[in-house]
Amino acid sequence: MISRRDFVTTVAATTAAVTIVPRHVLGRGYTAPSDRLNIAGIGVGGMGKVNLLNLVPGQNNIVALCDVDWDYAGKAWGTLDADLKREEDRLPKVTDAAARVNSLARIDALETLLARDPGTIKRYSDYRLMFEQQKDIDAVVVATPDHLHAAIAMAALDLDKHVYVQKPLCWSVDEARKLARKARQTRVVTQMGNQGHSWDDGRKAVEWVQSGAIGEVREVHVWSNRPLSYWPQGIPRPEPRRISNDLRWNMPGVTARLANAMGIYSVPETLNWDLFLGPAPQVDYHPVYHPFNWRGWADWGCGAIGDMGAHLIDFAYWALDLGYPTSVETVSTPFDKSCFPTATTTYYEFPARGALPPVKLIWYDGGLMPPTPPEIGKDALNREGGAMLVGSKGTLLHDNYGLRSRLLPASLEKSTGEPPRTLARIDTSHEVNWANACKGVGQATTPFEYAARLTEVMLLGVVAMKAGTKIHYDAANMRITNSRDANDHLKRDYRRGWSL
Repeated sequence: MISRRDFVTTVAATTAAVTIVPRHVLGRGYTAPSDRLNIAGIGVGGMGKVNLLNLVPGQNNIVALCDVDWDYAGKAWGTLDADLKREEDRLPKVTDAAARVNSLARIDALETLLARDPGTIKRYSDYRLMFEQQKDIDAVVVATPDHLHAAIAMAALDLDKHVYVQKPLCWSVDEARKLARKARQTRVVTQMGNQGHSWDDGRKAVEWVQSGAIGEVREVHVWSNRPLSYWPQGIPRPEPRRISNDLRWNMPGVTARLANAMGIYSVPETLNWDLFLGPAPQVDYHPVYHPFNWRGWADWGCGAIGDMGAHLIDFAYWALDLGYPTSVETVSTPFDKSCFPTATTTYYEFPARGALPPVKLIWYDGGLMPPTPPEIGKDALNREGGAMLVGSKGTLLHDNYGLRSRLLPASLEKSTGEPPRTLARIDTSHEVNWANACKGVGQATTPFEYAARLTEVMLLGVVAMKAGTKIHYDAANMRITNSRDANDHLKRDYRRGWSL
């Protein structure tokens, strides 16, 4: 297997330079090359499909699809006709204006894609082969498992491709730092897939906080119900072995029986398991890992905070300009170092930032919740997820993705009214916002420069859990000062044949 450096050198040497011709040079009636973005998707069976469909409008052209499992991904792309019919049947029942606009956009995207016959889009299993063989790719959407994000994004950046990466940006703190540094060195446009960052509700929440509506904020609570029914956590790794009749029925004994009962499975013919593993350690295939369940396993995912932290911590992080924490501690249900625990609580301490006071931020997942504020009245905290910023004058509350942002008590919102509008409103999808920026129209809302810092904060919660102790963090030097061993969790040793 060739290294990333050798691969990039080979591909770059055979790739012709691309000249971007502005629309005004060609005149009216012509579509400039810069108005038609050729996009490749890598990891296209789940959110990757959603992202690509959201990109179809606006002169964006899907030219390649790459996935390590074409049985799983192929089924997703084989339902476009059914997806269209379902959306058309749903449309008459949609009464909310914004939801109706979104439904119409999905219908338009599906009709456009079906009209050009999606079966003709080139398909690959190995993204490196795709980059080597296909020269018309301008931009890449990466929606693979977390552990592959950095390697693929770095390869794309090395080739001067614009990059959109699903959240979390990457698997390790070291990867986040390297991606941010590489993005600064290139002229391409980058974006992380935390779509709520582009939505009006979250932007209004930031404006309320920054305008002083709730006063000084020293306490933030953020929660998600993940993993719950979404994917399994807190389970043993499959380990078939002979079970002694003398094995007790205590917790270790039951765990051993569960590990044994999961059995042995062959790798499906349609799945390239070695490419799925990528830079992660060698582990035998099991369907409890793939598809989707990888998020709960420490080799490939980042748990609930990796899944939803970018959608929920984002607005407090943005509004309060939190930067990096000085200490992080995670407590949880039992964690065997392989499969993330059923539920966790993570305590962050952020220092004062200029005139802004120190902040304590607490993350809860697995159904754990913060105390309900008395001023919420007849309302209730959304158990699926939300955030609560506690200020000296009142509280700001929002749901997943920054939705339903509101002030507590209700009398505060009534007297305050709408906040001064200091942030631009994004009138496209998060994906099209990125695509437009690639063409020189506007700016991406979550570039790697911001996304890497937010992701690092999320990942430090995972690091503290793996370390099993409260960590004191020297962000300037990317170093944990109170535990030498804990520093090992800031980066990973890539499997042979893989590098960053």
